[in-house]
Order: sequence, then structure tokens, then C-alpha cells
Amino acid sequence: MSHVFPRHTKAELPVAVGGDGCYLIDAQGKRYLDCGDAAVSCLGHSNPAVIHAVQEQVQKIAFAHTGFMTSEPAEALADLLIRHAPGSLDRVYFVSGGSEATEAAIKLARQYFLEIGQPERSRVVARRQSYHGNTLGALSAGGNAWRRAQFAPMLIEMSHIAPCYEYAEKPAGESSYDYGQRVANELEVEIKRLGPETVMAFMAEPVVGATLGAVPAVEGYYKRIREICDQYGVLLILDEVMCGMGRTGHLFACDHDGVAPDILCIAKGLGAGYQPIGATLCTDQIYDAIRNGSGFFQHGHTYVGHPVATAAALAVVTELTSRDFPARARNMGDKLQAKLEAAFGQHPNVGDIRGRGLFRGIELVADRDTREPFDPTLGVAAKIKKAAVDAGLICYPMSGTRDGRRGDHVLLAPPFIIEEPQLDELVDKLSVAISKAI
Repeated sequence: MSHVFPRHTKAELPVAVGGDGCYLIDAQGKRYLDCGDAAVSCLGHSNPAVIHAVQEQVQKIAFAHTGFMTSEPAEALADLLIRHAPGSLDRVYFVSGGSEATEAAIKLARQYFLEIGQPERSRVVARRQSYHGNTLGALSAGGNAWRRAQFAPMLIEMSHIAPCYEYAEKPAGESSYDYGQRVANELEVEIKRLGPETVMAFMAEPVVGATLGAVPAVEGYYKRIREICDQYGVLLILDEVMCGMGRTGHLFACDHDGVAPDILCIAKGLGAGYQPIGATLCTDQIYDAIRNGSGFFQHGHTYVGHPVATAAALAVVTELTSRDFPARARNMGDKLQAKLEAAFGQHPNVGDIRGRGLFRGIELVADRDTREPFDPTLGVAAKIKKAAVDAGLICYPMSGTRDGRRGDHVLLAPPFIIEEPQLDELVDKLSVAISKAI
């Protein structure tokens, strides 16, 4: 009998005992093509450079509390990230995962305005059907009704405007550009409603991951968002925890949209699964406000800046940048899109196939013509997940795509090392799973 507290008490899970490139191996020797472990394993499961970096660092020093010392890998990783970061991002605050990164971003935004003498700014605007993590602050910013429901009495009050979700929410007859400008302008309306002097930040995912299924914004949307934030002195926080670190074809996902945030959150692919790590990047303006003010960011966790975690991430980002894996993600992502469209483009229950790079989503519908989602009681996403695992494929099906209750999608996020025959294997196994589930 296991004493592990699992995510789902009624699930009987295989035991992972090995990893081989794009595959996970269980205790019975079954191999699973790993294409959806929450977009973490961007380099696969047996990268020698990252393994060596972890082994070498743990032999030097395992832990040094950042209240007393910094470490060589943390310094080198911060330098490397900032060398490639967009805009005037200049400082890196290391954490242990995505929820910590977004939580730190919210608190950093608040402290920034305290430091510059605008204590009335405390409101955050985010978007419906977003997901920013499971700590209470991050969950408050997230706009997914199902994830929020049972904790709602404990959450901080935040505003949620419409997502940029073209497939389901753009009316017929409206151009993609006009749609994007209209929903972006909801931010200005909400800032005015709240009172511009009270709003500190707008938070969004450049490509929405878990809750919408790889939905990118339309062209021009984020440029308008940036304009609105600048006009009202609101900080732009971009959550690239899932879509960043090369996943969508650029090391930083926002580079595709030609905008730079004031605060940026990364995790998942930053450590590629070899160590738990995340980071919150901020501009020199934000850092200088604290440095020239109190000098102390009133936040922190024991394992921030962990030497072994930062050593692993340094090796990961070095691999990503020196071998141009973001470009490979773009190239293989285009091939994956073409294969998905060939297999499912005319499927009566596939409404949309979307995404960027090796971050693709398939939205499943009861009626392709009307785009009507399946009845939630059918549990389509859960059935696909089980059938995919049975077929030897790990992917990321989710329900509640449309509003937190209705709608189903499958999120695909294979390692950047995936080869074309494995893309065919992915599509074949997913086809089997969808056929069994629907």
C-alpha cells in the first residue's frame, strides 16, 4: 500500500522507472511517448549535458541560503537569461516553480508601487480562462472557474476581462485584427471602471496553455495591451511558465508578438524537468525602485536560487540557446501542425487545431459546424487521457475549455528533440485515443 498522497485518490498510476529521450518507461517496461507532461520536458529525459551539470554541482555544494550567499550557477544563469531577455528586463528572482514565479510577480508589482509612493495601486486585471498557478495569489489571478470554485471565499478580489480566443469568441464578419483590438480595449474599460490610480498590473499568458489549449493572441492584440498599460502606468506581467523557454518558437514567447513586459514569469522548460525551478524577471526600473528605496523585497522561500536547480537550468538554457532549439521547435511544430490537420482536419468532432511551435491544441466539439462543445457529463477529456495512456501516449487533455465547465481540448507539448517518425507515432496514438473516447 502506498503512503503517497496522489493528485487523484481513485487513480492507479504506473511507476516511472526510466526515461529515454522522448519516452518514459514504467516498471513493467512499457514505453510512453511523452508529449504532454505540462510542457516541462523540452529536452527529453536523458540529456547528458544537464545530467552532468547536476552531478557536478551537487558534488561542489548542495545548498546555500540566499539570505547569506549567492552561488556561481545562479549568477551565470541570471546573466544568460538577461542576455536574451526582451526589452529592459534586467534582474532575475529565482523560485522553485511556476506558481511561485507568478506569486512573486504579483507581490513585486505591489511593492514597486509602495516604493515609488503610489500605495493606492493594488488591483490586478487578468483574463477569463487563464491559469497562473495554484497558490492563493496566483489562483486569484487565474480566471478558470473550475479551478477557483472551492477556494473562492479565500481568494483575493481581481478583475477578469475576455481572453483573446478567436475560435470560440470572434463573431462572424469581424476581422481577426478588429476582434483583437476590441477585446484588448476591454482592459482600458476595466482600468477606468476600477479607477486608474488603483490598478497596478495586467497579467496574461502570451499563448494560453492548460485552460484554453495553446491559444495564441491575434496579431496586434499585445501591442494594444502594451499601449494601454503604458498610458495608465500599469505594469504588464506576462506569464510564460508554460509557453516560454523555446516552447512556442522563441526563447521568450512574447518576442513573437513584438512586445516586452515589465515582469516576466518562467518555469517548466527552464529546468526541463531535471530540477524544480522557476524565475521572475523584472525591468531595471522596478529593481532600482526597490534598491533605492527600502532595499528589501519582502518575499522569499527557502529554496530560491538553489545551486543545484540553477546549475541544471543553466545547462538547459545553454542547450536551448547554443543549439537553437527554439528554431527547431518552430520547424517541428509546423510539421506537427500539418500532420494534425491531415489526420483530424475533417474530423466531425475536431473544431480547431492551433498553437505555435511545439505547443499545439486540439479543441473537440460535439458539432463541427456550430462549434457546440460536448456535454460536460460525458467527460470527453478524461476519456481521451485514459485511452492515450493505454496506447502509450502521455498528452494533456483538459475539460472546461470554454468557461471552466463546458468544452474539451487536448494540449500537446512534445520535447524539442522529437523526430518526424515520432510525430507520426504521436498522431497515430492520439487518433486511437480520440476514436476510443468519442
